[in-house]
Amino acid sequence: MSQRDFPSDRAVRPRWLRTLTASALAVSLVVAASLPAAAAATPSAAWSGTEAQRAQLQQLARKLVEAGAPGVIVRVDDGRGRPVEIAEQAAWTRRDHLLKAGDEFRMGSNTKTMVATLVLQLVAEGKLALTDPVEKWLPGRVPNGKAITLRMLLNHTGGLSDYTEDAAIRPAMLGRDRRRWTSAKLLAVGVKHDPLFAPGTKWSYSNTGYAAIGAVLERVTGTGLAELVRDRIARPLNLKHTYYATDATWRGSHAHGYELDAAHMPPGVPAEFRHFAGTRHHGHVDVSDNDPGWGGAAGAVVSTTQDWSRFSTALMSGKLLPAAQVAQMRTTVPVDARQPDGPGYGLGIQTGATPCGTFWGHDGGMPGYLTTNLTDRAGSRTATVLISTEFWAEFEADPKIAKAAQALQTAVTCTMFGKPVPTAAHAG
Repeated sequence: MSQRDFPSDRAVRPRWLRTLTASALAVSLVVAASLPAAAAATPSAAWSGTEAQRAQLQQLARKLVEAGAPGVIVRVDDGRGRPVEIAEQAAWTRRDHLLKAGDEFRMGSNTKTMVATLVLQLVAEGKLALTDPVEKWLPGRVPNGKAITLRMLLNHTGGLSDYTEDAAIRPAMLGRDRRRWTSAKLLAVGVKHDPLFAPGTKWSYSNTGYAAIGAVLERVTGTGLAELVRDRIARPLNLKHTYYATDATWRGSHAHGYELDAAHMPPGVPAEFRHFAGTRHHGHVDVSDNDPGWGGAAGAVVSTTQDWSRFSTALMSGKLLPAAQVAQMRTTVPVDARQPDGPGYGLGIQTGATPCGTFWGHDGGMPGYLTTNLTDRAGSRTATVLISTEFWAEFEADPKIAKAAQALQTAVTCTMFGKPVPTAAHAG
């Protein structure tokens, strides 16, 4: 999937938490698909396991920093030995924080996988049904709510317009508005706009759908999302650095996220998206302390590479959900009607085929943080890439970073599947 495959007007609007089409996750598909299958999947004489993996991935992570990324964290576990963990950062960021592979960071839209897991747990307990119309739980709050099911909200086929495109959210995105955005408030912003299509007829990534899901979870359980994530996922799995953020506070050592300041922002970026709140130095703004609450059920979770690997393994192996609900999560719809056999989206999770293997996972974008999480079908292999700047993925703002990110993501994907890093990616 390439940006070029989608309507041109999307190139002038931000994609924060809104779409996978320009994401690092999709990038791995684009690049891997362009490589000869043999180059990506056939072991070579030069392949020597973990040390070779580490050296190649570290080189690509350094190239990404040299291309302009303030920091990069990589963790890859191929299920056969000690995971590869890498942290690289630009020299100018060291005065703020020495980046470590175990640091916390904003997960952005990866939150959707966790929120979908909560819904499916309640389905297994008989408290919800995927066929429930949203009107049943949120009467009068969603247009055409009798025709939109919880399944449609989870797999982005409900047709709801995305609240992140509304100007009311923009100050919060830029860190200039500290108001608390509840699920109900985010949903209200999204449903002010006309639906994009009749429920169930198309696919379009919608954070509004997950705001609705958040409101449903709170209504059914009488419990806040932060407590649900803590009690149903983080504590049972001993995820000590995973939590649903209720304010800008971090709980542990964390990666600092940065965006270019207004003076260094590429000229194609509209004026209304050029001014982030935060401390300025070296042509960047440190956005780490900006509140992620506007992400809500669509993007407010914080985690680490190790924690998310444990979560992915538990999820895909059936530790968090019964087999029937895991199967429902993996039931996908095409993300592009023109590619019915291409990448698919399930319930809070995406899948796609590469020459090195078929992955499951998600990604997330929030100012200062762009994250990709991958796993295999069984959850025995996992990988995470964090890039500590996100704006390069908006407005096609930095082709140099994009190229380096593509090379790293492709290499990470193949390493996760125990395959040699493609020569083309390594050279990138």
